[in-house]
Amino acid sequence: MRHLKFLLPFLALPLAAGCAVGPQMSGNPEAPYAPTRPPAVGDILHLPTGYYVTEEQMLAVATDSRVVYIGETHDNPASHRLELTLLRAMAERYPDGVALGMEMFTPDQQETLDRWVSGELSEKAFVKQSRWQEQWQMDFDYYRPLLEFARERNIPVIGLNAPKSLVKSAAQKEFGELSDEEQLRLPEIDREDPYHGTFVTAMYSGHGHGNSGQEGFRRVQTLWDETMAESVVRYLESTPGKNRRMVVVAGGNHVRHGFGIPRRVFRRLPTSFILIGSKELDIPEEKRDRLMDVEVPGFPMPPYDFLAFTAYEDLARTGVKLGVMLEEAEGKVRVKAVLPNSAAEAAGLLEGDVLVTFDGIPLEAAFDLIYEVKQKDPGDRSVLQIERDGKEQTVEVAFPEPAAETAPPNMHPKK
Repeated sequence: MRHLKFLLPFLALPLAAGCAVGPQMSGNPEAPYAPTRPPAVGDILHLPTGYYVTEEQMLAVATDSRVVYIGETHDNPASHRLELTLLRAMAERYPDGVALGMEMFTPDQQETLDRWVSGELSEKAFVKQSRWQEQWQMDFDYYRPLLEFARERNIPVIGLNAPKSLVKSAAQKEFGELSDEEQLRLPEIDREDPYHGTFVTAMYSGHGHGNSGQEGFRRVQTLWDETMAESVVRYLESTPGKNRRMVVVAGGNHVRHGFGIPRRVFRRLPTSFILIGSKELDIPEEKRDRLMDVEVPGFPMPPYDFLAFTAYEDLARTGVKLGVMLEEAEGKVRVKAVLPNSAAEAAGLLEGDVLVTFDGIPLEAAFDLIYEVKQKDPGDRSVLQIERDGKEQTVEVAFPEPAAETAPPNMHPKK
């Protein structure tokens, strides 16, 4: 006993020393280890360690997780190739054990998504029945390879996002002021995450709206993240999904730093996950007006586990256009205006013409014509059956080589 009392003061010394205030560590918590060199296009950086890795090394680590979150730049094909690379790696490691969750769709579209994966729908029917342009308003070409791969491998595609009608209501009203029906569609919502709140405030300032509507903007962002998190968990806990892993593709602002979708999924379903994103290094001058002027504060965690460095690319396009403005009236597709120096003007189309068929395909809606023209290449010719002054006639259209175009103004990176 005497020996024990003798030792106690010495045992206390290290403990006291451990409580003493020493020199403060400095550094960047978002990148705690600086890489040995600046990144280049094609590099992949593991942010927590500062090490560059190969694609194979990233995939080996990433596919260990049950949920792989990929934060995309919506209008950069390089970002979409990264998604396809991850989905392919997961499908090869876990045959018949992977699902694809997408921000671009809602649970209301699930039946159409299932029919696409099963091969029941053509691409045109899928785009039309899923109301792609209404729901997402991005060129389908960005997502075609990913969706075709899911169909080829019979990978379930799960719609994650909130319906537009609910989003519109949440932008205008507090959650407690929504109708009873709308409140039944709300997910469980946590509005107390301080990092998410700070991030959303910064993003809102970058949209140039001042303070007007900021709370509505924050409600919508929270609704999106919570709904997508709930949709991920609902599927992974369902009978079809309980033994599957999931690749989740969403804008970078829903994934970066983990406080958008990932943390909200983990609150509901603690499981392994990894965050992967991309950053554009090579940005052509004509695309710089797409960049948002946002000053985002630092956060005490890396934005991603792996960050792939890319160029800001354009879609490969034919540039073929007919050159008409359309309207739908009385169940018909009518020419509202003919653009000057266009293929339509050269073919002799006139304002007021009713467009009946395109290469023999019935035109029931403006979408039908837009989709079919998009399939054409420079140098192709097509035949339009039209109705003018109550009489039907045919018009031949020639699609010339497209003129060079610049990016439209005020297009910001979709993250």
